[in-house]
Amino acid sequence: MTGCLAANDWICPEYVTSRAGELADATAQHLWITGVSVLLGLAVAFPLALLVRARPGFAGPVLGLTTVLYAVPSLAMFSLLLPVFGLSAALVVTGLVLYSLTILVRNILAGLAAVPAETREAARGMGYGTGRLLWEVELPLALPAVLAGVRMATVSTVALTTVGALVDYGGLGTLITDGLRSFFKAQVLTASVLCVLLAVTADVLLLGVQRLLTPWTRATRRRAPAPAREGRPGGGPRPEGGSRQRGGIGGVGKGG
Repeated sequence: MTGCLAANDWICPEYVTSRAGELADATAQHLWITGVSVLLGLAVAFPLALLVRARPGFAGPVLGLTTVLYAVPSLAMFSLLLPVFGLSAALVVTGLVLYSLTILVRNILAGLAAVPAETREAARGMGYGTGRLLWEVELPLALPAVLAGVRMATVSTVALTTVGALVDYGGLGTLITDGLRSFFKAQVLTASVLCVLLAVTADVLLLGVQRLLTPWTRATRRRAPAPAREGRPGGGPRPEGGSRQRGGIGGVGKGG
C-alpha cells in the first residue's frame, strides 16, 4: 500500500479506485435488500390497512402490534428471527419488512380516510362496486399519502439495512463494520457516504415519482383562490353606507 492507503487517511481516492468492485457489490446488495423489503412491506401493509378499514375493531390490535414491532431493537429483532431463518438474507429482509409496517399501514389508512365522502357517493351513484371504487377512485386519490409513506419507509430501510452487517448481510453496513474493527478510516467514511447518498437519492427519485403520479396536487395548489379582501378592488376603503345612500334613500342625497 502506498500514499493515502498507507497513511490510513479518511479521504482516500486510491481506496475508491482500488476497491471499486467491492464497493459496487456492497451497494448492489444494499439496494437489493432495501427494495425487496419495501415491496414486501407494501404487500403486507395493504391488506392489513384494508382489514382495519373494513373492520374498525381490528384497528387497535393491528396498529398496536406494528408499533410494538417498530419499537423492538434491531439486535433483538434479528435474534428472535434467527431460529427461523438462520444466518441468511431472509433474516434481514423479514426484520426490515416488520419495521416498515408501522409507517406503511398508517399512511395507507390516512390516504384512504382523506378521500372525500361526496366523491365516494358520486362513484357509487355511477354504479361503481366496492372493488372498482377502491382501485379506480380511492387509491388514486390516496396516492399522495401512500407514496409519502413509501418514501419514509424506504429512507428508514436504507438506514436499517446497515444493521444486517451483524449477520453479514448488511450491504454497505458490512463494510462500515469491518472498517471499524480494523480502524480502516477510508473504508468507514466511503461506505458511510455512499449509504447517505443512497438514502437521499432514493428519496428524491420517489418524490419525482410521486409528483409524476399525482399532478392534480400541484394544479390544486396553483388554482387556490386568494383570500378575499375587504373594500374595493383597487384597495381603497369601501364608502360608508354604500352606493344606495347617494341615491337619497337615507334622506341624505337629495337637496331641499
